[in-house]
Amino acid sequence: MKKSAIRIATLALFSMAVASGPLLLSKAYAAGSDTPSSPPASDSGKKKKDKSSSIEDPKFLAAYRTAYTSIYDRGDYATAIEQLKALNREDVADVANLIGYSYRKLGNYQASKQYYEQALADDPNHVRTWQYYGLWQLEQGNREQAKYHLDKVAQLAGTNSTEYRSLADALEKQPGTGLVY
Repeated sequence: MKKSAIRIATLALFSMAVASGPLLLSKAYAAGSDTPSSPPASDSGKKKKDKSSSIEDPKFLAAYRTAYTSIYDRGDYATAIEQLKALNREDVADVANLIGYSYRKLGNYQASKQYYEQALADDPNHVRTWQYYGLWQLEQGNREQAKYHLDKVAQLAGTNSTEYRSLADALEKQPGTGLVY
């Protein structure tokens, strides 16, 4: 009797974990992630970086997390740009995306656009970049382009994802309100 109760409890806990997995993942990516994602598998033909700049390298991860903290905890975008560029890994979509985000927050929309496009060149399925670039489009008054980005986020992450909700909520606001996202 005791073994069956333990099995049922274990199964119930496992089921809850599996069911909430996508929700937990989408929350983790709402403001980017303090751990960069690996480049897409099709990256194999690109020139490999040495181990000191590998995204698995503890020094790289620590420096990335420091820049991430500069952005999301301190709002120090200029410092974050320097920290991210010092990684010499703008070929990692998360790095390029955060540089673009930081430039956007500083009001340098041209530089921001370049880095968002670099991130999408690095990984065309990078959901956070589609979200942030959609917010960029909205700030520029390009509502149709922002809707295109929203559709791309829906395709990649679904309409229940945090990235989708963030961009959809921004699109629901009245144009010309001057809000910056």
